[in-house]
Formats: sequence, C-alpha cells, structure tokens
Amino acid sequence: MARSSPLSSVSPHRQRQPTHVTMSEATMLVFILLPFLIASADPDDESCLSNLWRSFEDPSNSLRNWTKLTFSSPCNGFTSYLEGATCNNGRIYKLSLPGRFLRGSVSPFLSNCTNLQTLDLSSNFLMGPIPAELSSLLNLAVLNLSSNSLSGQIPPQLALCAYLNVIDLHSNQLSGPIPDQLGLLVRLSAFDVSYNRLSGPIPALLANRTGPAAGLPRFNASSFVGNKDLYGYPLPPVRGRGLSVLAIVGIGLGSGMLSLVLSFTAVCIWLKISEQNAATASGIMNGEDGKISHHMPDY
Repeated sequence: MARSSPLSSVSPHRQRQPTHVTMSEATMLVFILLPFLIASADPDDESCLSNLWRSFEDPSNSLRNWTKLTFSSPCNGFTSYLEGATCNNGRIYKLSLPGRFLRGSVSPFLSNCTNLQTLDLSSNFLMGPIPAELSSLLNLAVLNLSSNSLSGQIPPQLALCAYLNVIDLHSNQLSGPIPDQLGLLVRLSAFDVSYNRLSGPIPALLANRTGPAAGLPRFNASSFVGNKDLYGYPLPPVRGRGLSVLAIVGIGLGSGMLSLVLSFTAVCIWLKISEQNAATASGIMNGEDGKISHHMPDY
C-alpha cells in the first residue's frame, strides 16, 4: 500500500497564507508613526538649546518648560513645546525671548540651530560679547540683541549672514568701530547701534545707502546717536569743544605775563643801547674838543 505524503495529511486550513497589507492600512500606519518620527530632535538643535539654557540665569522662572525632555524633542512638525521657540518642519527656526529678565551671556552654541531665522534676546540683562559663531547661522534674517549689557566689538563675521534684514544692537556697551563688512549686507533694511560706546567713522556703505524714498538715507542719525566718539554722515558735524573758564583765565594770565616780560626786556635793551650810544658820543666830543684847543692860538 502506498504511503501518503506527510504533507497530504496537513489540513489546508493550517497552511500559512501570504499576508497582504492594503493601502489604507499602510496609510494608517504611517499616520500613527509619523508623530514619533518627527518628534525626535535634530541633534544640532538639541545641543543648541541645552547649551543656551546653561548660559542663562532665569530668576523669574519664565522658561520653566525648558527641560532636558523638551530639548530632546522640542518640535512636532510645526508645533513647539518650548516657550519662546517656533518650529518649522521639525526644526527650530525662531527664538524670541524679549523681556524675560534673563541674565548670563549669549551662547556661541546658538550656531548649532542652523535653521534659525530670527533671534530676539532683547530687553534682558545679558552680558559679555556677541559671539562670532553666530556667523554660522546662514539663514538668519533678524538679529535683535538690544537693551542688554553686551560689551566688546561687533563681530565683522556677521556679514556672512547674507540674509540679514534687521540688526538691532542699541542700548548696550559695545565698543570699537562699526565693521565696514556690514555694509555688504545688501538685504539690510533696519540697523540700529545707537547708545553704545562705538568709535570711529560710520562706514560709507551704510551711511550712503538710500531708503525707499529717493534721495533719503536708509539709516538716519537716530541709528547712530549716543556714541560720543562715532562720527560721519548722517550724524551732524562734530563741534569743537569750548574752553573752560579756568583755561581761558590761565591763557589770559600767561599771555599777560609773557607780554610783561617781553616789554621789560625790550626796555632794558633800549636803555642799554642808549647808554652805549651816549658813552660813544661823549668820547667823540671830548676828542674833538682836544684837537680844536690844540690848534687854537694862545692870546
């Protein structure tokens, strides 16, 4: 008797059937997993935010949701989980933290937020220099660090941020010249460095840039006032400082004494010359009298 194959005894219901996933099921799976895929932070953004937080002191606790957890997943598509941050396609593209009573410094690690287009840390109590590393933010369009206590020079490397439209650095303690390189920012439409400690001439490429109205400068004097050692158009001409009363009195007394000394010297010289002339004349007269008396006959 022929033996039946072992496979023939297996019920057809027990045989594994190929699995087919419908299009609707695949679409649903993508939508379920998408938030988890997007929510994972870009490592550069995470480094940027965590180091920025470490550079701050937040006495008012206005950034209470800035935590390690939110740094690891700050964005979900266009939704931000961080106070003051705005997201675009899962990346930080705007940091706006004005008037938060923040202390500390501007972190150079901000350069890791490579998609950043707006950085506004104005009206806080930040100190120290403006990091030259901000030049790595090639998409940066708005830089507002005004009304702080920032010091040092304006980094010329900011000219590498070719998309900059706004640079607002007013009311700080910045020193040194305004970098000529900033005049190469062709998109720059707002520029304010007033009330600092800047010095030297205003770069011609900034001073001579015309605004929307023909013949009028793009940046007027209000962009540069409050820097006592800064000069050039559009600031008014520098007037010479008047002499103090003591200086005027001193100059007057000095001039009077000099005139008196010169007059006294002149009188002494005149008297000396007069005496010498008189003595010479007397000698000549005596000699002539002797000669005449010698030739006169005796009577």
